[in-house]
Amino acid sequence: MDFTWIAFTDSYTALFALVFVLGFAAKQVGLPPLVGFLVAGFVMKLMGVEMFPALNTLADLGITLLLFTIGLKLDIRSLARPEIWAVSSLHMLMVILSFGSLISVISYIGLPLFLDITAETAILLGFSLSFSSTVFAVKMLEEKGELKANHGRIAIGILIMQDIFAVLYLTISTGKMPSLWALAVLATLIMLRPLFAQIIKRVGHGELLVVAGLIFAMGGATLFELVNMKADLGALVMGMVLARQSRSSEMATSLLAFKDLFLIGFFLSIGLTATISLEVFGVAVLLVLLMPIKVLMFYWLLSMFRLRARTSFLTSLSLANYSEFGLIVSAIGFSKGWLSSDWLGVMAVAMSLTFIIASLLNFSSHQLFSRMDKFITRFQRKERLSSDLLISTGDAEILVFGMGRVGTAAYETMRSKYGDIVLGVDNDAVVLEKHKQENRKVIQGDATDVEFWENLQLEKVSVILLDMPKPEENLFAFQQLEANGFKGMVAGTAKYDDQVAMLKTAGLDAAYNIYGEAGSGFANHVCDELHKKNTAQKAP
Repeated sequence: MDFTWIAFTDSYTALFALVFVLGFAAKQVGLPPLVGFLVAGFVMKLMGVEMFPALNTLADLGITLLLFTIGLKLDIRSLARPEIWAVSSLHMLMVILSFGSLISVISYIGLPLFLDITAETAILLGFSLSFSSTVFAVKMLEEKGELKANHGRIAIGILIMQDIFAVLYLTISTGKMPSLWALAVLATLIMLRPLFAQIIKRVGHGELLVVAGLIFAMGGATLFELVNMKADLGALVMGMVLARQSRSSEMATSLLAFKDLFLIGFFLSIGLTATISLEVFGVAVLLVLLMPIKVLMFYWLLSMFRLRARTSFLTSLSLANYSEFGLIVSAIGFSKGWLSSDWLGVMAVAMSLTFIIASLLNFSSHQLFSRMDKFITRFQRKERLSSDLLISTGDAEILVFGMGRVGTAAYETMRSKYGDIVLGVDNDAVVLEKHKQENRKVIQGDATDVEFWENLQLEKVSVILLDMPKPEENLFAFQQLEANGFKGMVAGTAKYDDQVAMLKTAGLDAAYNIYGEAGSGFANHVCDELHKKNTAQKAP
């Protein structure tokens, strides 16, 4: 019997058990599991576990799939909006100058690890601290169901602009200029888009769709590496090429479990790469103290570009943390002799601490805004962007929140029974455009927006159906309705029985398990058809 294999699997079982326990513990105290994964990485480091190739591979695959799925949902036109490209550019410049200047001043004071830092190195560190973590921000927005909310789309756009700046920096610093074939690869991918669309259409809904998604994501990353471009950017571009196809959203959903599993490797790798000492931890804490300045800069710039206070606030919190790109910059600085090896640990610890702090802030972001809204809204401009305006419900008497497949079916059923008094509400502009083309009455609105509920005119509305992705969103919307004195009927959906019980306990008039109701609806439909058939046969 091969005891070597048993010892190998047992060691990995123990590590995964540690990851599960700490992730589970984080969830039980109201934190995202990723906080537990981060802590698990540090614990494993203290236990003497070294970074191993399999974990590194998992981390790379996770990031590749993450950026690929972002691309599948991305509208490239959004990057041309001033509140994205201008805010990201100005914010980076402001952070580089302010943080770089502060680090230079500290170097003259003579604090540990700062003694040998030149003005150029200080600017480089300021540059590394200007980035926000794409992996973390997207994961948080995804867990909260806010990727398609206005603040979620703006945050993603800013993160993509930062990724473009990162590619430019890596190209210049490493001397690896993109190959002349880079444009040819990009042009070829665009030309092959109809072929890719046919492949996705023909693979069906099962495991082939998952395999196709993995191949497209890794293929895009590999192609870009071959032409001296960042592999992650290749996965993002490939996703953008496939975006807006009939099954692009389904492909992103099918890859969700793989992406989440592989990303655990990314969060573990952060803790495993850090070398912690008292000096390293002290400097990391000093950098963490600069995080509020970074957030305030984002808020001020977004407000200057006419976004509402709430949108600016939530977007800024999404971008509060430091990025794994800081580790890459530190590694390049170390290889060129500009920084000591301790700075690798400083950036890893600072990033991890901001991940934990940002998790706490983002997890309760709506509650924070509710408490601070009167103060925060003083700083918003009177002029608003058209995409950030609040809209009235008009003469509608029935509202359907969340115009996905279930919401759309509910909309059509209510319209067929009660006429043209039904209004759909969704926060995704692409989804809304599709519904408008199909002659449905819809408006854009964010049901997690306190200000939206406060300004919503509900005098004629008597029935509200809540069908948003997260049961917590439906619960939050119901609580806002109660707070604003709504007396009509409210029904909500959930995916699991415990979530249905939670909604009913909260006081909703009705709550339904969408999977259970799908079976019931199917049976009722068959009964109706049988009744029609029997009636027709009995007719003379």
